[in-house]
Amino acid sequence: MTRPTPETLAHSVRRARPATEPAGDADHAPAPRTGATPASPAVRQPDPAPVSGAGSLVRSLEALGVDVVFGIPGGAILPAYDPLYDSTVRHILVRHEQGAGHAATGYAQATGKVGVCIATSGPGATNLVTPIADAYMDSVPMVAITGQVARPSIGTDAFQEADIQGITLPITKHNFLVQTAEEIPQVLAEAFHLASTGRPGPVLVDIPKDVLQAPTTFTWPPTLDLPGYRPTLHPHGKQIREAARLMTGARRPVLYVGGGVLKAGATEGLRRLAELTGIPVVTTLMALGAFPDSHRQHLGMPGMHGTVAAVYGLQKSDLIVALGARFDDRVTGKLDSFAPDATVVHADIDPAEIGKNRHADVPIVGDARHVIDELIAAVTAEQAARPAADLADWWNQLDDLRARYPLGYEEPADGTLSPQYVIKRLGEIAGPDTVYVAGVGQHQMWASQFISYEKPYTWLNSGGLGTMGYAVPAAMGAKVGKPDTTVWAVDGDGCFQMTNQELATCALEGIPIKVAVINNGNLGMVRQWQTLFYGERYSNTELGTHKHRIPDFVKLAEALGCVGLRCENAADVDKTIEAAMAITDAPVVIDFVVGKDAMVWPMVAAGTSNDEIMFARGVRPAFDEDEL
Repeated sequence: MTRPTPETLAHSVRRARPATEPAGDADHAPAPRTGATPASPAVRQPDPAPVSGAGSLVRSLEALGVDVVFGIPGGAILPAYDPLYDSTVRHILVRHEQGAGHAATGYAQATGKVGVCIATSGPGATNLVTPIADAYMDSVPMVAITGQVARPSIGTDAFQEADIQGITLPITKHNFLVQTAEEIPQVLAEAFHLASTGRPGPVLVDIPKDVLQAPTTFTWPPTLDLPGYRPTLHPHGKQIREAARLMTGARRPVLYVGGGVLKAGATEGLRRLAELTGIPVVTTLMALGAFPDSHRQHLGMPGMHGTVAAVYGLQKSDLIVALGARFDDRVTGKLDSFAPDATVVHADIDPAEIGKNRHADVPIVGDARHVIDELIAAVTAEQAARPAADLADWWNQLDDLRARYPLGYEEPADGTLSPQYVIKRLGEIAGPDTVYVAGVGQHQMWASQFISYEKPYTWLNSGGLGTMGYAVPAAMGAKVGKPDTTVWAVDGDGCFQMTNQELATCALEGIPIKVAVINNGNLGMVRQWQTLFYGERYSNTELGTHKHRIPDFVKLAEALGCVGLRCENAADVDKTIEAAMAITDAPVVIDFVVGKDAMVWPMVAAGTSNDEIMFARGVRPAFDEDEL
């Protein structure tokens, strides 16, 4: 996944990637980036032509290399749908605007391109707020195009008017209210450039209906005018050298890897850096797959439901090298007790993240790919000048923890199907080339723990916002972007009921995703907290999908044009998954009816220190403080 342009600011979209800019990871190999170089030689340059504002919008999308958009028409955006009818851009008619937004996100996360969604004014636009916020929290390149009431009606409380620009101001990287038809190409080019460069994120373009209807002349390419927008890609050499010195001398170092490494296409460099230094690696929920789970140096995921070795590795480290990570509360636990003895090197392309939660002793602003490449060179020079610290004792301690506290689970005492077993077998049968898309809750954590992620861009989830309902539409978008790749959505019975209407879209549009519904009859993570912290008072968490089989997920799948399967015992798990794998011409939904009492372990309770991690209920890891 390549960073779309190495320039700090492309003053003209004519500018293409210089020959010195390295390509992204070969194992991802995304299609040419949209929004990166809109007028590059690979994209046809359309001739000037008289069109409407709507025609200019569609021709801009074509010139930007957009191949698919997800949306729903409505009154204010309707003028755009007429030229779209004849366009080379594929439009996928979703069943809810939230589905359009999450599909655009899944498409972007799987392909490295900018995801595009379209909605009309008022409720259509406000239904995009959740996926826009989700993309903002997880730094996903997305452009949301919304219709707006005609300019004379703005501010009059006109029918289906909403100030979507004001509403989304805190959750977009930037947004535009287009004032004239003539500026549409420039605004679209700027939106794609902003969404895909620097720290990626969502950009909203709001276009009044009369602007879409107005006559104009379409010309391409436009010139970008973004004063002050100059992302720093190359880090400062002095900071790199200081980081290399610390990495060579530390006795308990950890590489703390976040999603920014995936955004930068830096996973090959990460592996070289880790193997060069011998430093242990932890990958956050957003970074799974950035470093192979099976690699000897990988400690696993840190944080609230991370491995004991990863949590304590960070907690007892003397040096944390954070690469594209943001020290969020789910990783740090109680912040003032997090890694008390660690010096922090924090590298991020967004300077606002550095020092926001944890003081950075060595702040490094830059693109993770450039940071890692320059660290490799600096560490190599440092190692040539003096011997590196011996990490043998550190690895002995971490290996001991890995041996004593591996990820595992107990079979349910009541004989019900274990959700962990289902997810583990799904990963083993579907394999490491599959793209796995998770909803939010217990099933998300089990999918992060019990599926082995060996390759980048094979794990998609809603990390920052924690959006229930993300999985099905995001899987749809991922499958559209990678049609030859198997895509599994791992969803909970609660999440699934929020956006499963997009299965109708999948069925009609020929998007054969596969969905594993981990059906425990409850809002599982909420129930787990009620068990642990609310005296087993289960207030409003039972969904009725067990007791009453409402809805019946097999019948629901069939009603939505999919193949529906059900599995209720361990003996049938493999053959049910294999049956789903054999179906390639229709979406498949499996209702895995599992026990309701399974919990996610290990666990650091919210607001507590990572020192208080629990390996299982009532089981605190035995950890010899004197050894560290």
